[in-house]
Amino acid sequence: MKKNINCFLPIITLEQGKEMAQRLSPLPCIKKIFFIATTNYHIEGCETIVVDSLTSTEALTQIALHADTPHTLLVNKIASFDISNEAIQRFITISNDTKAKFIYSDYFTTNGKTQTINPTIDYQLGSLRDDFDFGAIWFIQSSILKKYTTNIVSTYTYAGFYAFRLFCGHQQYITHLKEPLYTVIETDFRKSGEKQFDYLLSKHQDVQLEMEKACTEHLKNIQGWLPPQTTQIEFDSKFDVEASVIIPVFNREKTIADAINSALRQTTSFKFNVIVIDNHSTDKTTEIIDNIHDDRLIHLIPERYDLRIGGCWNYGVNHHHCGRFAIQLDSDDVYASPNTIQKIVDIFYEQHCAMVIGSYTLTDKDMNTIPPGLISHSEWTSENGHNNALRINGLGAPRAFYVPIFRTINMPNTSYGEDYMMGLRISRDYPIGRIFESLYLCRRWDGNSDSSLTIDKINKNNTYKDWIRTVELTARILKNKQRNHKNKHIL
Repeated sequence: MKKNINCFLPIITLEQGKEMAQRLSPLPCIKKIFFIATTNYHIEGCETIVVDSLTSTEALTQIALHADTPHTLLVNKIASFDISNEAIQRFITISNDTKAKFIYSDYFTTNGKTQTINPTIDYQLGSLRDDFDFGAIWFIQSSILKKYTTNIVSTYTYAGFYAFRLFCGHQQYITHLKEPLYTVIETDFRKSGEKQFDYLLSKHQDVQLEMEKACTEHLKNIQGWLPPQTTQIEFDSKFDVEASVIIPVFNREKTIADAINSALRQTTSFKFNVIVIDNHSTDKTTEIIDNIHDDRLIHLIPERYDLRIGGCWNYGVNHHHCGRFAIQLDSDDVYASPNTIQKIVDIFYEQHCAMVIGSYTLTDKDMNTIPPGLISHSEWTSENGHNNALRINGLGAPRAFYVPIFRTINMPNTSYGEDYMMGLRISRDYPIGRIFESLYLCRRWDGNSDSSLTIDKINKNNTYKDWIRTVELTARILKNKQRNHKNKHIL
């Protein structure tokens, strides 16, 4: 059999390299194994390419220089995996039959006892997040690597691989092979909710800044980048109350009273109310709400039965009792202090923005702080936050909206991503104000929607958010084209 594949694998220990060499060397289609490392490991029959960073532009350039076979098998993460000769031949067949230039596939995972299929999702125009799960393997036509690395404009220490796959995605080179072709040996057994905030760890801040730079450069290349938003909002005075706390709820008998009382205890210099949209709860939630006696509390039960969280928000914000500003409070969370609403409204007037996003502290059900603690999304800047928002997975909480603008957009009737969509859409045209101190206690418990998700649920959520990004990115590209066309005629 012809040896027509070179393999390139990042490693961090000699033992890992020896293990992977033992797995891959016997495969008859493999010509040579190259390890990418920061130390010159000596492993029989293999070559080590020493670089300063495993995912740098330098590493990618060195891979391209050593890629002397038509196809390259590139491992894009530190991982131990097992792959058969037949699986590699399958990659080659698909590439040859379809002229696909960059292929990734589904895969299995194993913890040493059981094996589970891990389906990956289709790549979209809006799949800009740097944690997109390709699995462990990129199967690439070597000519594409060489084409990219000979025309590099910016170099990166951490974002080299990320910038390369953004380029491939824009060129529509990326193909999803919907078959599990290899097995990854699991080493991280945390639940999805525990992994969610890994990128916020201080040791990753330099990485995130580079990822933002690479994404921003990509957006500029595809005409999807927007300049800083400077529109000044002039606020309408035709509201009976200044602010409304919006609480959609379904079956939260254990937490709804805490949430409502947290809102009612707010101290403000203006009138506000609390609008609870009770989405036909079947436990004691409705009874608990009815037993809270306060003229500021408005208990709504929609006539429709098909509303999700976004639909409940629309129902509450479009109600005639809603105030000028609509402020989020989830039914299982509480405000961090009695001054939260006042601080949010003050930012609206100080910055003349259409939306305000605060920061929150992650806690257990008893409101004891749990890691990573404060979630501030401090990566947001007024100059580029609305562009970087297309890359990151969330914008923060609590979220608050200037109601007249909210009513012109409205949330999608979903229970995931609805607030993210609003943030992207509003930031396309208007400035967003930020508060980086904790305003909100986000309580984690077994019933939370994102505490522990199956792979199918994670994939469904990620597919939807990538689609939201795709829609928004498409709209921004069209907006820029229209602006450029208008400016051309003016000149």
